[in-house]
Amino acid sequence: MKAIGFKTSFPINEKDSFIEVEIDKPVAIGNQLLVKVEAVSVNPVDYKVRVNSAKNVVLDEAKIIGWDAVGVVESIGADVVLFKEGDRVFYAGDITKPGTNTEYHLIDERIVGLAPKSKSTAEIVAMPLTSLTAWEAIFDRLKISVGDNSNKSILIIGGAGGVGSIAIQLAKKVANMEVIATASRKETINWCLEMGADVVVNHYDLVDSVRKLGYKNVDYILNLSDVDYHWDGICELIKPQGHVCGIVENKSELNLDILKQKSATYSWEFMFTRSMFNTDDIEEQHNILNSISKLMDDGVISSTLTKELDGFTVENFKEVHRYLESGKAIGKSVIVF
Repeated sequence: MKAIGFKTSFPINEKDSFIEVEIDKPVAIGNQLLVKVEAVSVNPVDYKVRVNSAKNVVLDEAKIIGWDAVGVVESIGADVVLFKEGDRVFYAGDITKPGTNTEYHLIDERIVGLAPKSKSTAEIVAMPLTSLTAWEAIFDRLKISVGDNSNKSILIIGGAGGVGSIAIQLAKKVANMEVIATASRKETINWCLEMGADVVVNHYDLVDSVRKLGYKNVDYILNLSDVDYHWDGICELIKPQGHVCGIVENKSELNLDILKQKSATYSWEFMFTRSMFNTDDIEEQHNILNSISKLMDDGVISSTLTKELDGFTVENFKEVHRYLESGKAIGKSVIVF
């Protein structure tokens, strides 16, 4: 079967930054599904793995990345209980296993959801990884309850990206919170407002921008951007006994002591934790994706699709990676096979 990957970490404009290869079609066993992939989307984790995992080496076999897919279950392992052949599914995969940039893909059923019925292929595939990340950050890490939190505020730093676009919607439309998002360009500000943010502030002047709108402190902060750059502002703005969650690794040591007097909590969110460590609650990702699917079908949340390319080609993967690496991406980019 056809797959697209790489054997060395070339810059994206190099000829062989992506290559097309033929690999064996896998066979589903145990609780695995074999999915005929219809489309994938590309996330920042994709290009980070591409540029870091094969530096100054040439791999014997192409590394296949990709952590978002929608497709149809072609066959199932003997222990599968959640799905049947012919089900249309969507999922974000497992970073410790081969990725989704293939014609057929094996996946553990416990991290897969039933795809929305009312949305296009491109709209659906834009959602899994970012939805899981945003849901886990808001409801599992920050421990915000589903329901009425209208007396609570959340600051989402990096609101126009893939995760931010979903986090704004979940915080506003599912948790009913006061949502402050950050953006700095006209198009990203408008995007955050379209997603449901109550107000948008400039992350280059974070503290003053928030304070000028009348917020001395906020109850929760979800940081989806450069944690080193924003750390002092985060510590200044979080309310005493508040909670901060981040998804971007720090490059230098963070002074957690700043949060001590406020008795504030800091949590990490890494969407692959459950699959990487086969946690006791791994099947929660199946439940989350099913919830996202229903919210989409019910019209509560919308797809964050902004860029769609047609064709399972090397050039399309290069184009999307180039766009993400520019730092100007809004929403999600997808490739439909």
